[in-house]
Amino acid sequence: MRRLHSYALMGVVFLSFALPLLAQQSDSELAEGTGRPRVNFNAVAILRWYPANLTTTFSVGANPVGVAFDGANIWVANFNSNNVAKLRASDGSVLGTFSVGTNPNDMAFDGANIWVSNFSSNNVAKLRASDGSVLGTFSVGPVPHGVAFDGSNIWVANRGSNTVTKLRASDGTLLGTFTVGLHPIGVAFDGANIWVVNNGTDNVSKLRASDGTVLGTFAVGTGPWGVAFDGANIWVTNGGSNNVTVLRARDGAVLGTFGVGTSPQRVAFDGVNIWVANPGSNNVTKLRASDGTLLGTFDAGVAPVGVAFDGANIWVTSFNSNIVSKL
Repeated sequence: MRRLHSYALMGVVFLSFALPLLAQQSDSELAEGTGRPRVNFNAVAILRWYPANLTTTFSVGANPVGVAFDGANIWVANFNSNNVAKLRASDGSVLGTFSVGTNPNDMAFDGANIWVSNFSSNNVAKLRASDGSVLGTFSVGPVPHGVAFDGSNIWVANRGSNTVTKLRASDGTLLGTFTVGLHPIGVAFDGANIWVVNNGTDNVSKLRASDGTVLGTFAVGTGPWGVAFDGANIWVTNGGSNNVTVLRARDGAVLGTFGVGTSPQRVAFDGVNIWVANPGSNNVTKLRASDGTLLGTFDAGVAPVGVAFDGANIWVTSFNSNIVSKL
């Protein structure tokens, strides 16, 4: 009985310590009648006491930028190493490093392969995700940035030609080149349409994925950079105004603008929340997707730029730290 009593006391002490920290599930909700945050028992079970704890960091190549998840592994584009690293998502073990073009910048997964935009080679590389074999290199426009997959095709934003390129994912065949705004950088697919961030004209273009027809152009903040789709809305980071703009995907209506860190770049959706990499303030911002409420700001190395979700954790590339962080 004495031993059981001791264990019970330990449990009380444990919960007393954990309670103030367990606001991950309902950051703004209070347990009825207590004035304290509700306990997120799922967070207790998986040992995530804080809204986003830094699990660990892993060294990669020089100046990592883009990051993508393939269902089991994390891929990182190392801008100044001219290669990509493949890490096992479960433990960060490096499974391989594979040469691509010059200054690999961004990436997308097509269900079987990784597509990498090569900033200074004006092309994209297609790598088999299972073993990193290069299956092809395909020309696109000058200074390619963002890459997105629409279920059948690969779309690449070409900053240097104010266009986006559409390639057939199965064989890299060029299906079209479409004019958008000035200096397109980010690109995302919403299930039917392609959204392109035009950094130089402070707007986004909405193109019908089937044929590239421009369906609309919508103003956002200053110096827009990254873009993500949350199932209903489009989130755009504005690097020059330190905020994000939310657009309704159906018609481009502005639903809100929310402050984040300094010089935000890439953005990712985790199924519930939006994560924004802020290289100017060396952190990432977590916003609740339903209403834009700020849920936390977390350190992530020097100049975090890329962000991706693996189904359980957020991965962030830190350009000047040569690491990827797992949150």
